[in-house]
Amino acid sequence: MMTPDDVLAKIEQENIDFVRLQFTDILGIVKNVSIPSDQARKAFDEGIYFDGSSIDGFVRIEESDMRLAPDPDTFAVLPWRRAEDGSGVARLICDVMGPDGQPFEGDPRFVLKRALDKCDDMGFEPFAGPEPEFFIFQRDDDGNATTVTHDSGGYFDMSPKDLAMDIRREIIHTLVAMDFEVEASHHEVAKGQHEIDFKYADGLRTADNISTFRTVVRAVAEHNGVHATFMPKPIAEINGSGMHVHLSLFDDDGNAFHDPNAEFSLSDTALSFLAGLLDHAPAITAVTNPTVNSYKRLVPGYEAPTYIAWSDVNRSALIRVPATRTPESARVELRSPDPSCNPYLGLAVMLRAGLDGIERDLDPPAPVRENIYEFDEAKRNEYGIDTLPGNLNEAIDALVEDEVILDALGDHIAEKFVEAKRREWDRYKPYVSDWELDSYLEKY
Repeated sequence: MMTPDDVLAKIEQENIDFVRLQFTDILGIVKNVSIPSDQARKAFDEGIYFDGSSIDGFVRIEESDMRLAPDPDTFAVLPWRRAEDGSGVARLICDVMGPDGQPFEGDPRFVLKRALDKCDDMGFEPFAGPEPEFFIFQRDDDGNATTVTHDSGGYFDMSPKDLAMDIRREIIHTLVAMDFEVEASHHEVAKGQHEIDFKYADGLRTADNISTFRTVVRAVAEHNGVHATFMPKPIAEINGSGMHVHLSLFDDDGNAFHDPNAEFSLSDTALSFLAGLLDHAPAITAVTNPTVNSYKRLVPGYEAPTYIAWSDVNRSALIRVPATRTPESARVELRSPDPSCNPYLGLAVMLRAGLDGIERDLDPPAPVRENIYEFDEAKRNEYGIDTLPGNLNEAIDALVEDEVILDALGDHIAEKFVEAKRREWDRYKPYVSDWELDSYLEKY
C-alpha cells in the first residue's frame, strides 16, 4: 500500500511535473483535474476543490463545491505522456467528498466501497476478473473515427490478417509499466476486434483497472493514428464487444466458492451467489449494459447471452461455470456486461445481487447444458428460462422495481442514473435509422 509520502518520493524520483487527479462520473466517463506536482502535498492534506454542478448527475449548482481526495495507492506514471526533456505526468484516482468532508453519495467509487463493506460485514472479500473487448477502426483523412476496421482478422488470427499485434503489444507494455499483470491478448471473432485480459484483483482495484485499461487502450490507439472504441455494437451483423466478469468470494478459509466434494466443485455459498445474480439479472442489466446500443449486442446469434440461465458446459447461458475448479480458481462468469458500463456501479450491483442470494439462501435452477439459442419459446417456457430486457427502457423498468439493486446504487445515483437513461431513451425513440430508410422509403 502506497502512502502520501511514498507518492511524493515517486513524483520526485520520476521527474513528474503534473499530476492528473481522476474521478469517474455516474455514466462511467473519466474526468480529471491537472495540478502541478508541487501541489500534490496540498492535494493529500486538503484535497482539491472543483465545481460539482458542472458534472452531469452530480449536484445542483447551489451544492456545487466538491473535493477530490486522492487515493495514494492508485499512483501511476502515464508512459505516453513522457516529454522529450524527461519530465512526465502521473495520475491519482480520487474519491469525491462533499463540502462537509464526508464521502459524496453520488461518487460511483463510494457506491462500490459500500458494496465492499457489505461483503466485509458478511465475512467475504470479493475478487473479480474482467475480459473487456474493443474494436480498432481506421480514421479518415480529417482524423475522424470511422467504422472501417483496422484489419480483417478473426478469432486467434495472426499477422498478416491481424494487423494490430504491434498495437496490442504497445498497449500491454504500457499497462505493465502501470503495474498491470497482463495474462493474455488475442484477436477476437469480429474483424478489428480484440481482447486483452489482465489478472483478477479485489473489487476496488478491478474497477480502477477497468477504468485505467480503457484510457490506455484509447491513448495508445490515438498514438498509432487509429481509433479504439468500447462501444458494445459498432457494426451490425457481427459480434459486439462484451466484458465477461469472473467473480468469487474469499473468506478466512480461502475461496468460499470452492467445495471439492460438491457437484461442479461449487459450494452452497457459490450456488446461492449465482442464484442471486440470476434473480436480479433484469435490473443488473440496466447498469452493466447502460446504453441504447448495448441491446444491439444482446441478441441471439452473436455469442452474447440473452437468456437468464446458467451452465457448466455451454456459452449460450447468462452465467457460466468455468471448467477450472481448483481451490483458487472456483468462480462464476457473468457474460452479459459490456465495456461501456461504469465499472464501479457494475461491480457494486453484481456483488449486491450475489450477496442477496446468499442472505436469502437461494437455490439456482438446474443448469442448462443444451444450446439455448436453438430453443423455441415453448421449450424455453418448459425450462423456465426468462430473457434479459430487450432494450434500455425495459431494463430501466426492471431496475426501478428492484429494491436490492436500487439500494446498492443509493438514492442519489439511482435517481440520477434513471433520469439520465430515460432521457437517452427519449432521444433515441424519434431517431430514424438507415435500416428503416433502406426497408421502407421506397416500399411505402
